[in-house]
Amino acid sequence: MRAVFLLVLLLGLGLAGGAVYLAQDYMAAQDAARQQLEAERAQMVRTVTVMAAANSLVYGQEIRREDLKEIQYPEASLPEGIFKTLEEVFPQGESVLRYAIRPIEPNEPLMSIKTTEPGEIAGISQLLSPGMNAFAVAVDAQRGVSGLLRPGDRVNVYWTGSVRGRGTDFTQLIESNVRIIAIDQTSDQNFAGTRVARTVTVEATPQQVAALTQAQNTGRISLSLVSQDEQQTAQGIEIDTNSLLGIREETPVQAPEARRCYINQRGGGQITQIEIPCRD
Repeated sequence: MRAVFLLVLLLGLGLAGGAVYLAQDYMAAQDAARQQLEAERAQMVRTVTVMAAANSLVYGQEIRREDLKEIQYPEASLPEGIFKTLEEVFPQGESVLRYAIRPIEPNEPLMSIKTTEPGEIAGISQLLSPGMNAFAVAVDAQRGVSGLLRPGDRVNVYWTGSVRGRGTDFTQLIESNVRIIAIDQTSDQNFAGTRVARTVTVEATPQQVAALTQAQNTGRISLSLVSQDEQQTAQGIEIDTNSLLGIREETPVQAPEARRCYINQRGGGQITQIEIPCRD
């Protein structure tokens, strides 16, 4: 009987020890899982809900509630002027719409820089950067790059004419990397048609507007399309007919003045110079 009791006691102690070991192993696994979850949470980017385009929006298009949806956006990277709620998009109610003034792609966050104010129709003024003016340049097929220009492109502006004291016409770069905001009556950057423009409207500073006005009134203006990757501003470019053809202007050699000789003759209290033949 005593042997059975000892056997049961040993068996109980073994089971208790196994239970304790299993409990410790379970707690260690739980602690490891908790630490891993905390580490993953620390690495996760915190996001906030913002309003984004549900479909493509083009210039001048009305922005309605069905054109928008909520997306999650990294809070640390929020752009300026972003809308977080529908109430921010339509502060005066959903009947007072905004309009797109730049193309907006699906899932792109809606920003104030790409929309008008509530109830305001899309126009040229919304496309201008702060402190900039719109200036219209009259062009034709040759001077307007034959209809290849579109709003959003950048161009160099060349002036051709003559000035006093210069024998021939010459061409000079007067402005570079100037942004086009409209072609004739179109300011839509998605316009894909080809046509010969009569007027190109560019964005310019007041100083540039004065320079372009003077240039347009005193000569001919031509535009050249600038590559989208071009970052540097070109300057100091000038050429005339002689330099174009490689003609050098020679300075005429002036003949030496003839030698003149004089004698002084006194008479009546005055001295008079009389020219006489020179002797070598």
